Amino acid sequence: MGTPAKATGSEKISAPKAANHHKKNFLQRHSLSIAACAILLCWILFYIKSDPTTHLGSFFGNAIADWSGVVVTVIATKFLYEKHSAESRRPPNYECSPTRAFFRDHGLSIFLLVTGIAWVIAFIKMDPNAKWGQVVGNIVSEWTQIFGLVIMTKRLIEPKSKESSR
Repeated sequence: MGTPAKATGSEKISAPKAANHHKKNFLQRHSLSIAACAILLCWILFYIKSDPTTHLGSFFGNAIADWSGVVVTVIATKFLYEKHSAESRRPPNYECSPTRAFFRDHGLSIFLLVTGIAWVIAFIKMDPNAKWGQVVGNIVSEWTQIFGLVIMTKRLIEPKSKESSR
């Protein structure tokens, strides 16, 4: 083991960790979103080729709904906020009109509500026993769970939970 080199004063001081975040490439910054979307795409492709009346086909259909929930949770919570929800990042604090502040502060719930209504409409128009009808029904259930969790975490807490300690 050698002795550490002495500082001469001409070395650059490393930038804070936050500044390093911007130096990462696109794949590094969005690897979780990309991986979740890739997994969801695999489940969709597997389901297209499968028979939904088999255990494996049923599993693939269920996985589509579950991973749709993962994708929406990862991506929507990057850009949208829900004020007072432990499951959401804190909204930025900047001056704006009351209407704009409402949409900023409740964007996550609004997004989940609007897209959830779209999924419900799609499900109503489908045969619930058809191959994709079952999947869309499961997606409606997944959206309901995510929306419910966001709303419940505005007021309810769970001891020893990281989110409840905020």
